[in-house]
Amino acid sequence: MTPLSAPAPTDAIRRHDPELRGFASDNYAGVHPEILTALALANGGHQVAYGEDDYTTHLQDVMRAHFGPTAEAFPVFNGTGANVVALQAATERWGAVICAASAHINVDECGAPERVGGLKLLTVPTEHGKLTPELIDREAFGWDDEHRAQPQIVSITQTTELGTCYTPEEVREICDHAHERGMKVHMDGSRIANAAATLGVPLRAFTTDAGVDLLSFGGTKNGLLFGECVVVLNPDAVRAMKHLRKMSMQLASKMRFVSVQFEALLSGDLWLRSASHANAMAARLAEAVRPVEGVEILHPVQSNGVFARLPHDVSERLQKSYRFYFWDETAGDVRWMCSFDTTEADVDAFAAALAEEMNKR
Repeated sequence: MTPLSAPAPTDAIRRHDPELRGFASDNYAGVHPEILTALALANGGHQVAYGEDDYTTHLQDVMRAHFGPTAEAFPVFNGTGANVVALQAATERWGAVICAASAHINVDECGAPERVGGLKLLTVPTEHGKLTPELIDREAFGWDDEHRAQPQIVSITQTTELGTCYTPEEVREICDHAHERGMKVHMDGSRIANAAATLGVPLRAFTTDAGVDLLSFGGTKNGLLFGECVVVLNPDAVRAMKHLRKMSMQLASKMRFVSVQFEALLSGDLWLRSASHANAMAARLAEAVRPVEGVEILHPVQSNGVFARLPHDVSERLQKSYRFYFWDETAGDVRWMCSFDTTEADVDAFAAALAEEMNKR
């Protein structure tokens, strides 16, 4: 039997319209062609499983080029897994996590940090999704009280769930404040590339250099097929990462296919090109709909998302042609997300459809 040299015939057929795009989520987008090319290059032959392959080894150098010599990357399957593993690695069993009430770990992970990670989340209401030292202090107390879960880590999201960005100075302020109180800092960076594109600074400027201890690095929302990474920036802040990743069912056997995607994304400028384009499309969308009477932009547009308030019936009619989600259906708040493959024509057509529906009222 000879090794396979060409793809075998397949009965698979295309079951979707490849020209159809909406504004529901950057997770709806397909895989960037450069990532598909990288996956094909990593295929063929045998490589050692469970992360001892050449691609995962080289990924460490790629991550250190962005985050500094102490960085260590642990590829995982998904963002919830990355967050749960990272938070477990930096806390004790009686530990608690201070986070924004709008944080993904609180709202959109089905209780995984609490039920799987065994961590208490101490949530704080915020403006535009951003924590501050003053807000952190609402829950940063009671370390000697055996009746209270112990605040051991602060988790911030970059960009936030409301599309806003922390500046490097704001992250530094939070890290200094947390460290002074004996807490660590985790960053949920599911859209970290979008933040760097907006801020115009290297990734390490608001992570390693600002004092962040560990990071959940997102790739799926920026063109990857699957996979995220836990990046340990401060080795002294964590323990047992390898064991926690396995125990949390986040250890990929064929890890080379996760790692090669991050290599392709981060070795050059693909990460920045894709995020910059998505951000630009969101800015274009915000400017196009802002003048429409009856449409209110709710948060600063600092990444690839636009949050708006408009009449409920208008949104329902638009959703028949364009997929997007209500953020707060009672208030009429919606979220429009742009992706690496969103086009100017997509944005302009949607904005025109919105204006047309508003004019019908």
